[in-house]
Amino acid sequence: ALHGLERISAGAVHWPGGTGSPPPRQALVFQTPILMRRSVADNIAYPLRLDGVALAEARGRAAAMAAAVGLGGDMARPAQVLSGGERQKMALARALIRSPEVLLLDEPCANLDGRATRDIEAVLARARTHGTRIILATHDIGQARRLADDVVFLHHGRLIEAAPRDAFFDAPQSPEATAYLKGDLLP
Repeated sequence: ALHGLERISAGAVHWPGGTGSPPPRQALVFQTPILMRRSVADNIAYPLRLDGVALAEARGRAAAMAAAVGLGGDMARPAQVLSGGERQKMALARALIRSPEVLLLDEPCANLDGRATRDIEAVLARARTHGTRIILATHDIGQARRLADDVVFLHHGRLIEAAPRDAFFDAPQSPEATAYLKGDLLP
């Protein structure tokens, strides 16, 4: 609903700037990266090309963004040959190349090893220091502790609790959040 891919059934999404203001520049990274049948460089450069940026400039900026996310190697190789961690880095580079105000991520480190997870988290931390607001959906409590400023706890599509990170983890206010943090399975 935040990115406009689904309609909300109740309530509203309010962005800073007041009623009627356009949503901020956004980018979305899915749990499973979407790969186009193109080179790594052209996958990352794609949003710039949609904006009318010349191919050479877009590829140059894509190479710089790939380096920034730790995605080295041959930028001309097909995206389909990348490992899981490299695919996620490529998707993150593609999302960040337009300098979004808000970056939405759905389980960006699911199915990645510890090293790839550390790399992705480092990129997210750098993006945050450069002013990008990160909205991250995760089931990984450790990752939420490492990355979150604020926690919004959802259960069955409903907001159960919202609090600053330390308050949420140190003293959750809802029975559902308390149970989840103890490791219980929620119905």
